This record gives sequence, C-alpha cells and structure tokens, in this order.
Amino acid sequence: MVKTVFEKSDAIPLLAEAFRELGYEGATLSSITARTGLSKGSLYHFFPGGKEEMAEAVLDHVDCWFIAHVFQPLEEEEPGAAIAGMWQAVDAYFRAGQRVCLIGAFALDETRDRFPQAINRYFVRWISALAGALIRAGKDEKTATQLAEHAVLGIQGALVLTRATADGKLFTRALERLAAVLEI
Repeated sequence: MVKTVFEKSDAIPLLAEAFRELGYEGATLSSITARTGLSKGSLYHFFPGGKEEMAEAVLDHVDCWFIAHVFQPLEEEEPGAAIAGMWQAVDAYFRAGQRVCLIGAFALDETRDRFPQAINRYFVRWISALAGALIRAGKDEKTATQLAEHAVLGIQGALVLTRATADGKLFTRALERLAAVLEI
C-alpha cells in the first residue's frame, strides 16, 4: 500500500527504519519502497540525489535527535541529571535494544567510507560530551575519557548482543551496569 507523504520530514523516519532493517548496501530502491510504502516518485521528489541523499538525510535526522536529547544535555546541564537523562534517552531511542543503531551499523561495512564525517562526528561528540559531563562532576580528564569510551562502547555492544540473543531485557540490564560504573 502506497503511503501519502506531504513533507520530506515525514519520509525520513520511514527511511531510517528501512536502512536499519536492510543496511545501506542492502537497501535498493525497490526494497525501500516496499519497506516504507512510499512510491518511487515520492522518493525522487524529496530526494533527487537518490539513495545517498536519503541516507544523508537520515544520518542528519539521527544526529539532530542525539544533539537535542543526549549531547547538548551532557554539555550544558548539571552532570548527574544529564547522565541519568542520557541512560533514559538511549533506552527509549533504541527501544530497549530492539532498534539497531543506524550509525553504528553504517560504521561496520563499506558504508563508513561513504559517510565518514557523519559517523565519526556522532561517536566523537558522544564520547566528548559524556567525558565533559564527567569532568564537571569531578573526574579527571583521563578517567572521564576512559569512562565515556567504556559507556559508548558498552551501549553499542549491548545493542549487538541484544539483537543476537533476542533477549529483550539484556540491553536494559547492560545500561544499568554501565550507569553503575559511571555513577558520580
């Protein structure tokens, strides 16, 4: 069934889920239309640059969400509250581990060479923002950076393991353990 989409912004979440399911390389125009319910005409109307422009829009959308809900709070708010909010936001965003990290998935294959700045910026800013909050909470820079790297690595690993084992509670348990390590 073809969906009616009136604005480009309405298509982006649908495309994000298609890329999460299929990966960039696996997403053909036919499979994208099948997964999203959008016609080829609608897709090319909103994204005349094709699949690459679609992926860029999705990466920008994900980045904007993380800036608003994770990075800026870590950079600007009281550290304890911001870090607690990060765990909640991450759990909700990844639907307790049931949703693939699109940027992480893009980093795993040749797609990383197509969008290196977006992929790098996402992970570097997350680690930097979290380390900054930990420093403001009293950790020294080296410890804060190590803890931030550990947390982001743990989140990404927990996403993979949750999907691999189909254990819907594993991700939440992993976040709780990571939060205990970072407790300030």
